[in-house]
Amino acid sequence: MLMDKAVEKAIECIWERYNEPLSLAEMARSAALSRFYFAHRFRDETGTTPARFLAAVRIHQARLLLLDTAMSVAEVSSAVGYGSLGSFTSGFTAGVGVSPGRFRRLSRTGGFGSPRPRPSGRPGTGTGAVAGTVSLPEGRGNARVYVGAFRTPILQHPPVAGMVVDVPSGRPTCYHLADVPEGTWYVHAVGTADGVGPDPPSQRCSLVGRHDAVPVTGDAVTSAAVRLHRPRPVDPPVLLALPDLEPPPARTGAGCPVIGSHPKAAV
Repeated sequence: MLMDKAVEKAIECIWERYNEPLSLAEMARSAALSRFYFAHRFRDETGTTPARFLAAVRIHQARLLLLDTAMSVAEVSSAVGYGSLGSFTSGFTAGVGVSPGRFRRLSRTGGFGSPRPRPSGRPGTGTGAVAGTVSLPEGRGNARVYVGAFRTPILQHPPVAGMVVDVPSGRPTCYHLADVPEGTWYVHAVGTADGVGPDPPSQRCSLVGRHDAVPVTGDAVTSAAVRLHRPRPVDPPVLLALPDLEPPPARTGAGCPVIGSHPKAAV
């Protein structure tokens, strides 16, 4: 799929200047469009607004700095463009699921578990389910994939339902998310897949996928298939802290039925 050239330029601008106080007007100018038209085209292409995409890039870059440097949390906050440590900490915790300091500590001890669902339906509303298949792109070996229902087009904390599935090469695998509150949700999938050939782990790669605007009604199952692909520039960064999704050995991943309706603690 060809990316809108104007949006492509704006995304390049965001990645290059995320640590600056980048305004909508400046992003629109990088795309040579009016602010209104730019915002409309950007959302059509990415599924989210320029401001939210920028915020996701900042948090993503903060994660990398926390993992790869000895910078303090305050220094990281400033380095990714936040003028307030409090705003950074709140934004990071909301997106990733843990505070910056805890994220750094857990990354060193390997302590990330699968995120626990947090139902967020309105009081008095019912719950339904979302079910479908997860499939891999051609040329990919077995994959381990986290699938969840989220409120936004950015894969960030918290999910309202989620699970881990093992997807074998060349065969779609079923998932079933239970107890999803009534409303409209985004089904996100993120995983790690082996390559194919004599030494698949050396060709291991990350994959993402999304199914937008999935309506859920009480006591009903909504179908939503998700096809994974290599991350593209238009895909907002994955913010949610997840455990290592180590691809399963070739003998695992038998398609339907699914392995459960809630996240597995060990993957």
